[in-house]
Amino acid sequence: MPARRAPLLLIGAFLALYLIWGSTYLAIRIGVESWPPLLMAGIRFVVAGALMYGFLRWRGVPNPSWQEWKSAAAVGFLLLSCGNGGVTLAEDLGVASGVAALAVATVPLFALLFGLIWGQRTTRLEWSGIVLGLVGIGLLNLGSNLQASPMGAALILFAAAAWSFGSMWSKNLTLPSGPMASAAEMLAGGVALLAGSLLSGERLVAAPTLAGWGALAYLVVFGSIIAFSAYLYLLKQVRPAAATSYAYVNPVVAVLLGIGFAGETIGLEEGLAMLVIISAVVLIGLPQWRQQQAERKADGLREQTG
Repeated sequence: MPARRAPLLLIGAFLALYLIWGSTYLAIRIGVESWPPLLMAGIRFVVAGALMYGFLRWRGVPNPSWQEWKSAAAVGFLLLSCGNGGVTLAEDLGVASGVAALAVATVPLFALLFGLIWGQRTTRLEWSGIVLGLVGIGLLNLGSNLQASPMGAALILFAAAAWSFGSMWSKNLTLPSGPMASAAEMLAGGVALLAGSLLSGERLVAAPTLAGWGALAYLVVFGSIIAFSAYLYLLKQVRPAAATSYAYVNPVVAVLLGIGFAGETIGLEEGLAMLVIISAVVLIGLPQWRQQQAERKADGLREQTG
């Protein structure tokens, strides 16, 4: 790959994560004005998963084994059916898109707590981040937005916890390799969401508007395929701490888009919560960043003395 192309690809991939994933909360907010929430989320992931699965099979990627399908179904249910489905339901209940993004930014806090189940050690700095994050959650729930929708607040926190638990559990499961894991997870999670839509009696009371169709198409193409591909590319090209830095940026992007395009308002408590939660996520990421820096230095010394 030419040297000049690499920086442009890296910049484009980072912008995709920061802007696209940050904007999906507003797209969901627009979409649920036309679509029943579970139906929209189910269509999003079934279509995106089918497109990615078909492309990978066309490229010669082997079909997942039965065990891999079962593992992908479990992870897809937790991450997409419970995680994204919970966010979509919460926004349908009136939770502002920016506030939803702030609550989902607590995923790293839950991930550390669930990591204890599998024997993951937590440093003092990470515990400080967890405590600070819990303070941020408290501030967020003091704001008028979540107080106006207690069920929405519960759904958002459930979604963050489910995403975190699924992410930690996935490390101990036999999943398909590479992008096929994402395709299988999206297919399984999307089918579960469609089943939930059917069982809950969701109905389209009117034909979706042009904005509703546009939001769904944006979530399928940009939110589920392009942004995820950019994430995979960054995981191969940069340190994981850099690739996951979207967790710091997405809430800010979502809040600004919600204020600018959806007329949402953020109160003092929610503004403070944004600063506290993002600071907590940074604290949690510091030990990982320091460990990777030490490993890079050690590798450099071995190369010099080798």
